[in-house]
Amino acid sequence: MDNSNYKILLVDDEEDILEFLSYNLRKEGYLVYTASNGKEGLEKAVEVVPDLIVLDVMMPVMDGIESCEQMRSVSDLQTSIIIFLTARSEDYSQIAGLNVGADDYIAKPIKPKVFLSKVQSLLRRKQRHNQNTPEESGQVLQINDSFVIDKERYVVRLNKQEISLPRKEFELLLLFTSKVNKVFTREEIFAEIWGSQVVVGDRTIDVHIRKIREKIGNDYIATVKGVGYKFVNPVKKA
Repeated sequence: MDNSNYKILLVDDEEDILEFLSYNLRKEGYLVYTASNGKEGLEKAVEVVPDLIVLDVMMPVMDGIESCEQMRSVSDLQTSIIIFLTARSEDYSQIAGLNVGADDYIAKPIKPKVFLSKVQSLLRRKQRHNQNTPEESGQVLQINDSFVIDKERYVVRLNKQEISLPRKEFELLLLFTSKVNKVFTREEIFAEIWGSQVVVGDRTIDVHIRKIREKIGNDYIATVKGVGYKFVNPVKKA
């Protein structure tokens, strides 16, 4: 993997952390950009469209949670990976971050080897995902007359209304629709969407499913108690 092909944006109000992470990333060949608060980070993200964004949670002007939420509303940033740096309690940070579209978390104090390993793992998964999207399958997936998935734009068209989904929600939906009515276990979902090297909380899947249902309704994703989830194509009533 040629790291020079990847752009990484670091957003933190602590200058020593920016210098520390920048040094380690540039040493590995990554193209690195920095910002000192959430508002500046949002502006820089829109400008350079990074492959990966590292956001501190607690920052002046605009915190990481709000910044992440606004980034996920920008179509060009839907496929950017977002990692939170957090010194807060794991439970709070995970729930708040997942609700706005974060992909992963790194706790402070940061260990360089762990940080670089996580960055490399997430970027490899992104690369594999891009390579494994067959061109012959087309960029538009028609579920039924009213439900269409636009793979290129990360958009769902439901009853002629466009719904934009953050990257992880969109990947979940694509996984489920790859085999309609197949029950995907929680273990399968974690492995396919987050990968074995990414550590996330047990509530991660549930939070993402809830957010998807809020946007497309409750009829399409069914819960199989004690097992996992499946995508169903509801039959319209006559």
